[in-house]
Amino acid sequence: AMMEVEIWAVAEQVLRIHGDTASLFIAERIGSLTLAGDTRGVSVWREVSHRVWQLRIATPPASR
Repeated sequence: AMMEVEIWAVAEQVLRIHGDTASLFIAERIGSLTLAGDTRGVSVWREVSHRVWQLRIATPPASR
């Protein structure tokens, strides 16, 4: 299982790389993992999604 710090690191990287389309990227990952039956992967990416949401709330739009 991924450690908390790793989940935060992935969330920060996804947000940095994908910016405004980060949520779409994460949704696609979750969809692919769901189709593949990877419940652990789905769980991890749901956690990443939550962290991205938290980062977006904490960061004013002008700072992104």
